[in-house]
Amino acid sequence: MFERVKCENVLDRRKFLMSVGIAGAVMSALPFSGKVAATETHGHTSVTNAHVAANQRLRSDKVSQTAAVLRDLWVDHIFWIRNVTLATFNKNDPAMKAAEQQVVANAQSIAATIEPFYGAAAKESFFKLLAGHYGAVKAYLVATANGDAPAQATATQSITSNAEEIAIFLSKANPYLPKDAVNGLLLAHGGHHIQQIQELKDRKYDAEAKTWESMKDHVYQIADATADALAKQFAKKFA
Repeated sequence: MFERVKCENVLDRRKFLMSVGIAGAVMSALPFSGKVAATETHGHTSVTNAHVAANQRLRSDKVSQTAAVLRDLWVDHIFWIRNVTLATFNKNDPAMKAAEQQVVANAQSIAATIEPFYGAAAKESFFKLLAGHYGAVKAYLVATANGDAPAQATATQSITSNAEEIAIFLSKANPYLPKDAVNGLLLAHGGHHIQQIQELKDRKYDAEAKTWESMKDHVYQIADATADALAKQFAKKFA
């Protein structure tokens, strides 16, 4: 499923990373059961946005620009998975395959953002973990489409386990990304995927629109936390 797909945005984003002085070793590609609960609520969103906005004002231009690149990539992640979900429920196989190709390309781009900091091997490891994330979400989607509750439970456990694996990976690479904090962010992110899939399956479109806003705000937090942690660990590159 996760065959290599070339992302047209890789070169543009690589140039950006180089332009802000953080691309020392970039040579080939590009940024990083039971039901999982989404820890954000819709009522909490405005408070979160205010906090994020305040943090943005305190960031240097280079850190803010890096966060913006990461935000763009993470929004693409949820956008294309949403398209896979809609196409699956509509039984539109060509649309599903086209959207899935974009999911893969996006995962490659996110994984490649860590290469300037941690090297090509880390990029490949991160890509495999992101592939595992999508694979678990896709498994939950298929189980939901088929009305298969046991398969949903298995997929939910995979989402949970994968979140911890990513948290361990990132926390080992960067001391400013503590495992428990990252795991919490990723569990909430997985919970949003599950919530969105259920709402689209049940055609609760108004509710799903609110979930989308929460998903977007939450991936902004993931992107910003990553940018801040990189800036702290590699302060000279962001000076």
